[in-house]
Amino acid sequence: MTVEHMNVLVVGGAGYIGSHCVKQLQAAGHTPIVLDNLVYGHQAAIAHDIKLYQENLGNRSAVAKILREEKIDIVMHFAAFINVGESVHTPLKYYENNVGNTIQLLLAMSDAGVRKFVFSSTCATYGEPDTLPLVEDLPQSPINPYGATKLHVEHILQDLARSGTISSAVFRYFNASGAVNDGSIGEDHTPETHLIPLAIHAATGKRGPLKIFGTDYPTPDGTCLRDYIHVDDISRAHIAVFDQIDTPKTYVHYNLGTGKPTSVREILNAVEKVTGLPVPTEEAPRRAGDPPSLYADNSKARKYLGWEPQHMNIESTINTAWKWHQNHPNGYSSTANKNS
Repeated sequence: MTVEHMNVLVVGGAGYIGSHCVKQLQAAGHTPIVLDNLVYGHQAAIAHDIKLYQENLGNRSAVAKILREEKIDIVMHFAAFINVGESVHTPLKYYENNVGNTIQLLLAMSDAGVRKFVFSSTCATYGEPDTLPLVEDLPQSPINPYGATKLHVEHILQDLARSGTISSAVFRYFNASGAVNDGSIGEDHTPETHLIPLAIHAATGKRGPLKIFGTDYPTPDGTCLRDYIHVDDISRAHIAVFDQIDTPKTYVHYNLGTGKPTSVREILNAVEKVTGLPVPTEEAPRRAGDPPSLYADNSKARKYLGWEPQHMNIESTINTAWKWHQNHPNGYSSTANKNS
């Protein structure tokens, strides 16, 4: 189904996934407007023709004013804190931003009469599952505050849908990976915690040997299995859901993954193949809370959104990440002052 032109407020649109979604929205003929406080986002990730409001999502009156003045049709929310380890040590920081500020954003939407919301959730809401692949109707029992904050928001959105206040689509991501094909924007976190950029940094000498946490898991090569989904594939799903949330009292949720597990060692081998550089490694003990295997059943998104991941080969995804790192060896500070 073709959706008419939409004005979309992308909250956290200067971050990793948000900036890729901005590019996909433009390519699909929509008008993205970015709201980002630039604490973790990067102004250089936003093209000059995109309007950027440097504002906090928790500033209810300011956000409501933007929603009205820009005639926003849909809000996409990517502005969560995402460091699982940090969430364990500073849970209030995560509840304040990921839940408290999201409530203020939803109140601003209600103030401005904006009724459609697309939310960035996570497979961390499932906790440590007993069955694989993960399907959407499994019990959700997160084992860290990060996952718990996302699940709290999911519950809020279900209540808002039932009340007829806001219709929502929720996407539970697996491991977001890769970069836009032309290498113009990509992944630049401080600190970096994702495996593919860490492996590239180790291969290029930007950091020391990469630690492999656990080599004795019950998996084919002893290392953890994860589902690496390309960031552009994630972004396309967010746009594909627009027609579903046109209907009042709608709440839908989807897994976003390839459905294909890849081990840590397979990632490192693929990075070596793509870059032509060895990845120095050190073996380390398992980390608490790391399940042996996590991967998605994505059949629901395929069936109801007509969505298909375009990057099913892990080398294809890593190749896009490598192009970004070659073009931006120091991240966004390679071409602009970093705002993080």
